[in-house]
Amino acid sequence: MLTNAPRGTKDILPSEINAWRYVEDVLRKVCAEFGFKEIRTPIFEHTELFQRGIGDTTDVVEKEMYTFLDRGERSITLRPENTASVVRAFVEHKLYADGQIAKLFYIGSMFRYDRPQAGRYREFHQFGIEALGSDSPSVDAESILLAITVLQRLGLKDLQLKINTVGCPNCRPQYRKLLQDFFGTKSQELCEDCQSRLTRNPMRILDCKNPHCHEIAMNAPFLTDCLCDDCRSHFEEVKKLLDAVGVHYEVDHSLVRGLDYYTKTAFEVQYPPLGAQSAVAGGGRYDGLVEEIGGPATSGIGFAMGLERVLLASEKQNLLPQNTEMTDAFVVCTNKEIFQSAFNIVMKLRDRGLKVEFDYTLGSMKSQMKKANKVQAKYVLIFGDDEFARGSVILKNMANSEQKEITFENIFSELQGVEK
Repeated sequence: MLTNAPRGTKDILPSEINAWRYVEDVLRKVCAEFGFKEIRTPIFEHTELFQRGIGDTTDVVEKEMYTFLDRGERSITLRPENTASVVRAFVEHKLYADGQIAKLFYIGSMFRYDRPQAGRYREFHQFGIEALGSDSPSVDAESILLAITVLQRLGLKDLQLKINTVGCPNCRPQYRKLLQDFFGTKSQELCEDCQSRLTRNPMRILDCKNPHCHEIAMNAPFLTDCLCDDCRSHFEEVKKLLDAVGVHYEVDHSLVRGLDYYTKTAFEVQYPPLGAQSAVAGGGRYDGLVEEIGGPATSGIGFAMGLERVLLASEKQNLLPQNTEMTDAFVVCTNKEIFQSAFNIVMKLRDRGLKVEFDYTLGSMKSQMKKANKVQAKYVLIFGDDEFARGSVILKNMANSEQKEITFENIFSELQGVEK
């Protein structure tokens, strides 16, 4: 129906915007403290970017992308995530040229064809960071701590941090063989998707959402048994840095994340009261992604945070601010003959940075005062016939109902206390 938003999308109404702005303000403030700069990428990209960057054996690429041909017969995809897009921008604009680590963050819409449920939409909003240009474990720890800091700054409690290492191209082949041997004896019990993954990318089986596949995978070998010395020492250093700042974490050997580009550190922050959609942030290191997309060999790490889930978690803990946005002044005028002068005052007050509204219908005094209350006006300027003839208006303080007559010339000075 034309009067309904497409399934899996949601209008964010004016009454909800205050909460979104509050969260976004916290995100931007924390990013500034950590030295991250904002980047904005296109909402759609060439499909190949996500096929190569995310991996063609992932659920995202196989089942969830919104892909179409444009009028030039080019395959275009609405971005299902933003890491590949940020890396593409990093390469295209040579953000590596100065030799410094590029610390970037983004806030924006992503699109995945998924089954809508609480905290999961087909158009959803993510905040994320990408740090490109260093393979130091300290960047991993800093990225994890940025996610934790944001959530703690918002006041969220009962958070769980889970970390793991997913190895690198040097140690993963051995693990791949172990997984193929383990799952090979149970291949007929796996879902159709996982039977296909068994030969192409058996690590994806560990991330399968099918309950039976998940149960089988619980007894699968751990990648930590196959780690090379570099991956092992890297992970140990990340843990030591988290220990040094007193952050509690759990090593979860089943955590592999859902995208193919991850190497070494992977992590996820969960808020258990959200149930099945408990993951509010997750990410990891991706040291081969820049090169895969066509750039120079560059280490990187990042995470994404689902804003709908963060808002849902914040609402559960009563952490969101009330919508207390008020109107500075409401102009009441019932006489069409003097409305032009009243309208002139409205615009002059707005030029001074005040939020001012008026009644477009020139309704009754009673109806206009009701509208002033509805928009939570701090003051009302009443343009009465007698007062107007004297070159004045009535100024009413809506908090205490006190009112007085003031001249046109004094309106600005009387309202200076509410100027922004």
